[in-house]
Amino acid sequence: MKRGKVTMNDVAQLAGVSTMTVSNVINDRVRVSPEARERVLAAIRESGYQINAAARSLRSGRSGVIGLAVPQVNNAYFAMFAEMVIEEAQRRGYHIAVEQTGAAAVGEAAAVAKSRRLQLDGLILSLANAEADAPVLPLTDQSPPIVVLGERDPAGRFDHVTVANEVGTAAATAHLLDRGCKRVAVVTGGNLDRLTMLTRRYNGYRTALEEHGIRPDPRLRFVVDSPTREGARITGRRIADSGLGVDGVVAFNDMVAMGVIRGLHDRGVSVPDGIRVIGFDGLPESEVFIPSLSTVAPDHRWKAAKAVELILSRIDDPAAPPREFTAPFAIVERESTA
Repeated sequence: MKRGKVTMNDVAQLAGVSTMTVSNVINDRVRVSPEARERVLAAIRESGYQINAAARSLRSGRSGVIGLAVPQVNNAYFAMFAEMVIEEAQRRGYHIAVEQTGAAAVGEAAAVAKSRRLQLDGLILSLANAEADAPVLPLTDQSPPIVVLGERDPAGRFDHVTVANEVGTAAATAHLLDRGCKRVAVVTGGNLDRLTMLTRRYNGYRTALEEHGIRPDPRLRFVVDSPTREGARITGRRIADSGLGVDGVVAFNDMVAMGVIRGLHDRGVSVPDGIRVIGFDGLPESEVFIPSLSTVAPDHRWKAAKAVELILSRIDDPAAPPREFTAPFAIVERESTA
């Protein structure tokens, strides 16, 4: 690539397409084949071409900014996911404004209202509130397009991206059973009366046991007092002290799994020699933890790309029927279940 300012024509030559195709990809004006779009985006990344978001906004009447509302910005999972959404949006010439909802219905409603007030082009909203009778999101004709993440999709009104909570946890449980575990415990949250991420993951655990001809033992369900690493550490001690012969643990996320391992270590129980442990989420930290943590790893980059793709598509066609997608996943086996 030549020195100096990179132009749209330079990107077109590098991608082997017309300048008009590059313009269409940048401005999302007309349908472009996935192959051509990917070549253009790759050429933009390689060349360092800077999209003029201000000029595009003047032409399109859009702000060039998409909101991302998550329960907690200091949570390792949401911090990782936010970074991926930001990167994906930047590749498509958009900026991301991050908002924290506090995992509460009032925070989710406030994020929708703020996105309308700030005239954002769209909102990617992670709905953490589990209450079926939660307040209805404050939607008006001026509300931006919304893509929902998580388990709750109010009345099926929005494009929805989720992870394979039930199937993934069933696979994690089967992973332990296939390695000879006979007494597999599950670490969950307290309230399983409503359809939430916790409920789905617990149901996946039960499904795997039943498919292996094992009747679930309610005594092997351990509830964390608080969904923190220290709360999980206390739960790990309780598992070690239980006298129930636990030889495997499925934790509802990686952070909890790491806390459980620390609690088991406090009681002199070795992982994996004494008890095998597997988590869920595929956090980068799980790979460097000691012992390295086996985990259900959803394809978070796929999820981020799909969320951005859907919100841009919804911006272009607000009347299209809502769609739902589930991110693929893999069981990553590491030292904690070796």
